[in-house]
Amino acid sequence: MSVELRRNGLQLAGTPLFLDATRKTPLSFVSHAHADHIARHERTIATAATLRFMAHRLGKVAAPLPAPYGRPFELGPLSLELLPAGHVLGSAQLRIIREDGKRIVFTGDLNLEPSLTAEPAQVAECDMLIIESTFGHPRYTFPPREEVLGQVESWVRRHLERGAVPVLLGYSLGKSQEAMKYLSGRGFSLVAHESIHEVAVLYGELGVPIERMRRFDGRVEPGEVLFFPPHLARNGALAPFWPRATAVLTGWALDGPGTARRYGADVAFPVSDHADCAALVRYAKATGARDIITHHGFAEELAEVLRGEGLDARALGKPRQLALL
Repeated sequence: MSVELRRNGLQLAGTPLFLDATRKTPLSFVSHAHADHIARHERTIATAATLRFMAHRLGKVAAPLPAPYGRPFELGPLSLELLPAGHVLGSAQLRIIREDGKRIVFTGDLNLEPSLTAEPAQVAECDMLIIESTFGHPRYTFPPREEVLGQVESWVRRHLERGAVPVLLGYSLGKSQEAMKYLSGRGFSLVAHESIHEVAVLYGELGVPIERMRRFDGRVEPGEVLFFPPHLARNGALAPFWPRATAVLTGWALDGPGTARRYGADVAFPVSDHADCAALVRYAKATGARDIITHHGFAEELAEVLRGEGLDARALGKPRQLALL
């Protein structure tokens, strides 16, 4: 068996199964519902939560195949099992067990830090590991999540006290709900753009309620914190709110002050729903994998770090075939 990197994503050779394919396929596992991991597949294997988010973003999912965590099921001669990835609510890793007992794991995006809104990541023991490397460069070392969220809280409180509207820019799925859950728990009132609010409502329906929140209707009341998607913040939508202060929540904040400017914000906080380089290395070691494939993001850099730790790792680059075990 082999893994092939095709135009629409990774595929297990000899099977119809794709992994986070970004174009329509006969059958794909979807690790989570961020836009760069989903497509309108003929059949989709994912958690029930991910399927809900996909339906919200893409419309009706044609042939959903919901799978709970930790309950193996069969696909021809293969046994498949979903395990929590800790990235966003419903995110999952996929473990594939061959007839000969060899175990292959595809992580999708991982987050190993405790989260207020996502299931805790579980180490998926395996023989071969295919690991996403978004922040796989050694320069990315995230401070503790609670520490950064505390800094966000202090920033929000400071600007509310001076009468400004605090605006937090975050993706509509995952990062915004994490920050909203934290701030609402600290007593703040929140108002969220419809794209963020609708996902937050779904979080509540899936068992992760976010209190003290309302949908943005063009107004921000005194004392409220406004959540807004980054891609809409530049078109003048925030112009009526003055004085205001704007912060973006992104792991790329570690790249320096230029990150805030790129988003049109005053400041950037390194709130990320990804694992940093050191965490990816720890995870790879914990799986016990004898063969590691890095892909996406800083794949070459992460593979080099892993080899320096004595692991057999290589980056998946341009389309080619890789023998599995």
